[in-house]
Amino acid sequence: MKPRIAIPEPHTDREYTGRALPLYMRALEEAGAEPVVVGLELSNAEIARLAAACEAILLPGSGADVDPQKYGASVRHPLTVPSDPRRDNADELLLQDAFNLRKPILGICYGLQSLNVWRSGTLVQHLESPVNHKAGREIVRAHTVETLPDSLIGRILDGKGKQDPAWVNSSHHQAAEVPGDGLRPVAWAEDGVIEALEGTSPEHFVLAVQWHPERLVAEDAGARAIFRALVEAARR
Repeated sequence: MKPRIAIPEPHTDREYTGRALPLYMRALEEAGAEPVVVGLELSNAEIARLAAACEAILLPGSGADVDPQKYGASVRHPLTVPSDPRRDNADELLLQDAFNLRKPILGICYGLQSLNVWRSGTLVQHLESPVNHKAGREIVRAHTVETLPDSLIGRILDGKGKQDPAWVNSSHHQAAEVPGDGLRPVAWAEDGVIEALEGTSPEHFVLAVQWHPERLVAEDAGARAIFRALVEAARR
């Protein structure tokens, strides 16, 4: 039986969600899972019911930024875009369920940032760097990342045609700054920006990457391996 993996709609903006969501769903389906879409208009009780019926969660990217007040920023950067409270609410409910029951978690881009803030970490509100973090959808090789060899992401990418440092795509202007409780950085861009976080509890699969593997599943073995690892953890 295919494991069911909950995925919140990326954004309350229907155009953004219509463009982004199918890529995550396809990646999960090709990895052997059944994606369960959590609509942002649902009540907390309905979200909780869907979460209870799933074996894992995937937190996708978003066109929003996390509200800086949530991580104690005293000043809002002028390039920080509005938050999406309904998406935040869905993420928080799904994360609470997943941590309570040790369900596997995969965060992607905004999903990494959402996870880190929920775990009391902080974010860099806007990156100023010669590294092309804002490359966008069309550039497959934006910059390299170097992973810890003993990390979950290091083991996932090992032997999948990825050299270390490995090339990744990129489409973000914020990043994790101080890791949240129970999280550790395990991959970095050449400018030191954190590119992956994972949980410190060995019996709980918690992984978040700052790049977008869902856009690369057709041509990249490493991207496919990330989704397969989530699905395998959900089966266990």
